[in-house]
Amino acid sequence: MVTSTFARQVGFVLGLLVVLVLAWRLHDVLVLTFGAVVLATAIRAGARRLEQWPGLSPRQAVVAVVVLVALGLLVGGWLVGDPFTEQIGRLRERLPAALDAATDWLRQRPAGQALLQWWHSLRGEGIAWAPVLNAAGLTFGALGNAGLMVVLAVYLALDPRLYRQGLLRLVPMAWRTRVASALEASGEGLQRWLLGQGVSMLFVGCSTALGLALLGMPMAFSLGVIAGLMDFVPYFGPIASGLVAVLFAFTEGPEKALYVAILAAVIQQVEGNVLMPLVQRRAVELPPVLGLLSVVVFGLLFGVMGVIFATPMMVVTMILVQKLYVQQVLHDPMPATAEASPASPPAVPRTDTAPPG
Repeated sequence: MVTSTFARQVGFVLGLLVVLVLAWRLHDVLVLTFGAVVLATAIRAGARRLEQWPGLSPRQAVVAVVVLVALGLLVGGWLVGDPFTEQIGRLRERLPAALDAATDWLRQRPAGQALLQWWHSLRGEGIAWAPVLNAAGLTFGALGNAGLMVVLAVYLALDPRLYRQGLLRLVPMAWRTRVASALEASGEGLQRWLLGQGVSMLFVGCSTALGLALLGMPMAFSLGVIAGLMDFVPYFGPIASGLVAVLFAFTEGPEKALYVAILAAVIQQVEGNVLMPLVQRRAVELPPVLGLLSVVVFGLLFGVMGVIFATPMMVVTMILVQKLYVQQVLHDPMPATAEASPASPPAVPRTDTAPPG
């Protein structure tokens, strides 16, 4: 029994190493496919709501969701597209002035002078900061991959069972039931995480735009949109969006920059300590350490796209490891998510049944 358990553990570790090597070699395709899976999960979540309508099949519900989203984007672009484009252009024009104003303010303080000296020393060592400063430009330059991701997501959402069964055929027969159950659990966890993250992004974007408008900041709408979008990357995204808002506030004066910094800190505290605990009761709670490590690890492995999808990747990885390794190999009956549901009975060893669907 001990030898058999040890052999399963060794086999799992070796299989995991093989998967990691393949993921590194095919990282572009892997990230593109995972992004399509995330988008398909969101489409399927909306389609399930529409499937409750009489006479609407699952495929028709998916088509309806895609059409509704496309119409929403067209209407939104027609209503706010021109003002938003104008504000983005003004942000680009005011960036040099914002940098100069922030630099002048730092030069007047000892700590700021030390920070500027450290920055110039790094630049003197030949570190390439252009990719970091042009991250937004690189993102917009990947519109072709984004379009392909959307097409793949629609096909996945139209018939997810077809692709899941094709994936299961690559798994040995003895493990198919367990892997099917793990895939089902990871899909549900990813859907709950998307719901929680969507609520968080909406709150951050709206509260940032409203707060900046009340402070009299120009281009509050575009800065709010940027803050909401960057909140998709936890921890680092909010910090980056807050720094961008503070940087542009320096063009209005140091006092306005201080108010904007306080506003950003208050919004993040409310999100982290009030909103997210409420949302995570029905979502997947990712431990903070894993959230931070996911951005670093997947960013090093997959680049900018790895940073964008780091958290959902870690959510899926955490659930798969719990279901396939902790429960099946170590026989530890811990739940498949970070926290068990309050209504769940006491955990007992279990044997997976046939895959759902």
